[in-house]
Amino acid sequence: MKILIVTVAGMSSRFSESLGKTCLKCIYYKEDIRESLLYRMLHQPVKFDYFVVVGGFCYDQLEKVIQNDFSDMADRIILVENSHYSDYGSGYSLYLGLEAIKGIDYDEVVFAEGDLYVDEKSFRKVCESPKNVVTCSHEAILASKAVAFYYDTAHRLHYIYDTSHSALEIKEPFLGIFNSGQIWKFADAGRLRRAAASLSPEQWQTTNLVLVQAYFGELDGDAYEIIAFEKWINCNTVADYEKIED
Repeated sequence: MKILIVTVAGMSSRFSESLGKTCLKCIYYKEDIRESLLYRMLHQPVKFDYFVVVGGFCYDQLEKVIQNDFSDMADRIILVENSHYSDYGSGYSLYLGLEAIKGIDYDEVVFAEGDLYVDEKSFRKVCESPKNVVTCSHEAILASKAVAFYYDTAHRLHYIYDTSHSALEIKEPFLGIFNSGQIWKFADAGRLRRAAASLSPEQWQTTNLVLVQAYFGELDGDAYEIIAFEKWINCNTVADYEKIED
C-alpha cells in the first residue's frame, strides 16, 4: 500500500504579500482549480492508495476546496488539521500526517512539501524507484534560501540549513552536495515507524528535516537513490508560481 503525505499548513506569508491579499498558496489558481499546486500534486500520474493532506492556515478554505473540487478522490483523501501551524515548525505537520496513517498497513510513503511544482516524469521516477529516494533540484545552493544535503565519504546523507538564511557550514569532507527537492520516498515502512518513534515531542515541533535525517542518516549508499527533478519550482511568490507555464 502506497501513501502520499502533502503538508500545506504554512502561513503563505510571502505568497500573500506578493498577491496583495491573504491566500493559501496550495489552492491558488487563476482560472481553474486544476492549475493549483495541490491539484497538480494529487493528480500526478502515479497510483496511491491514500493521500494525506495536512492543513492549518486557512483550514476552512482548504476543507471546502477538497470537498468541492477533489470529489473524484474523496474516498482516498485523509484531511488533517494542524492547529499549531503558527507556533510549531514543519515537523509537526509531518508528525500529524504519520499519526493519521498509524492504523494503515502501508508499505511505503512519499512525503512532499505542498508549495512545490515538479514535473510528472521526474515525480514518477521517484515513486517507481525500488529504493529510498531523496530528491534535488538544479538550482544554485544559496544559504539565503536553500535547504541542502550532502553525502560524506561513507556516502551517508546529511541535511544542512540555516533558519536565519545567513550561511551554510560543512565541517567534514564530502563527495557531493545538492539543493534539496523537498520530496522524499520512504521505502521501508518499518524503518520509518522506528525513526518516527525515536523523536521526542520537542523534536517534532521543529523542522521536518529531523525525521528525514533520522531515517536517511544511517543508510548505506546503495540503499537510497538521488533523483533530480527536471523542472522544480518552489512557489514562494506569485512570480514563482507563474514560472510553471514558462
